[in-house]
Amino acid sequence: MLARTPSFFRLALFWLGIQAVWGAILGISLQARTIELSGPNYLVVFGRLATTGAFVAAITQIIVGIWSDARRAGRSRRIEFYVIGAVVGAGALAFFYNATTFSALTVAFVVLQAGLNVAIGPYQAIIPDFVEHTRTGAASSWMAALQGAGNAIGALAASFIGSARLLGASLGAVLLATCAVTAAQARRLSLNKAAAQRGPVPITRAFVDLFISRVFVYAGFYTLLFYLLFYVRGVLGAANLAVAKRETGILIITFTLVGTLGAWLAARPSDRLDKRLIANVGGAGFIVALAVFIGSHNLTGAVVATLLAGLGWGVFLVADWAIACRVLPAGAMAAAMGVWNLAVVGPQIIAPLVTTLVLQGLGLAGAAAPRAAFGLALGETLIGIGWLWRLSRREVGS
Repeated sequence: MLARTPSFFRLALFWLGIQAVWGAILGISLQARTIELSGPNYLVVFGRLATTGAFVAAITQIIVGIWSDARRAGRSRRIEFYVIGAVVGAGALAFFYNATTFSALTVAFVVLQAGLNVAIGPYQAIIPDFVEHTRTGAASSWMAALQGAGNAIGALAASFIGSARLLGASLGAVLLATCAVTAAQARRLSLNKAAAQRGPVPITRAFVDLFISRVFVYAGFYTLLFYLLFYVRGVLGAANLAVAKRETGILIITFTLVGTLGAWLAARPSDRLDKRLIANVGGAGFIVALAVFIGSHNLTGAVVATLLAGLGWGVFLVADWAIACRVLPAGAMAAAMGVWNLAVVGPQIIAPLVTTLVLQGLGLAGAAAPRAAFGLALGETLIGIGWLWRLSRREVGS
């Protein structure tokens, strides 16, 4: 017997597993493993590795999204994509944390990006697949909250689990377990009716404006995330790499846990108020936090900035999900999500590339370099949240 009322927690739980992986990899482990295996030119090497992985993610999401929508038209619940992505991702994690050369690390990271992105595009269509329009804000709040919780779990694991083999196995187990719970829930639910979209994804003006806004906001986010460990080393003066990893992990955990609170606070307003306003409130909090980071000289100031950033980001994520569920075409949701997610994957390329060019052009190093990076992040975020107002009230479903 199929259920009509979904459990938002169970639908969103796989997002916790996916984000636990990214919280560990993109927040701490990719930077730390690059430093360990690449030599003194690690900043440039890190940018190249992050860019390569992002390209693989973008291509995978678009191809798999189109395939997933074709299967959705035949009444598929897309569960097969979740399972394949989780299994490949768990295997790649084991290789990533046991790599002994930079070449092996690169291969493992590319396979991890490909595997997880087989699942991510189809999975991000889960709200329009199973949740009615009037509850998308509440469902999105669960996605945002568990994203924050997952990032915290990943950062905590990467900061304090000393054994690489145990760390990879633990993250893989979380990924597989959360996938199993979400897949079981999706199997029990009735699919929403959605007309199959023939041909390419329709790109409307609203879609383009949402995409551009998201590119700028996520460029700000990834600049903060990618350069936080370098900030802790250069500005806060961590004694060594191990200390820098622990302090960075604490900041990321704080960010994500407070982000869960922000998501909870934004749930009801996102269903009742103008979603553009909610997104702007969250973005404004993130911008203020970046300004505090730039002006801080010690861990106390960085913690205050992290609290503000986490709260703002949690609020923004809820509105971001809710707006996408209204703007993107229902009949081609996974393919559209694949295109939409280029606004997340693209900044993973843009953030380190632009920041590296600016730092090299200005000849900045030491404490000045991460502060300049955060200044770029502030400007990028400001443009992104301002761009949202090109969407009309009717288009965002307010």
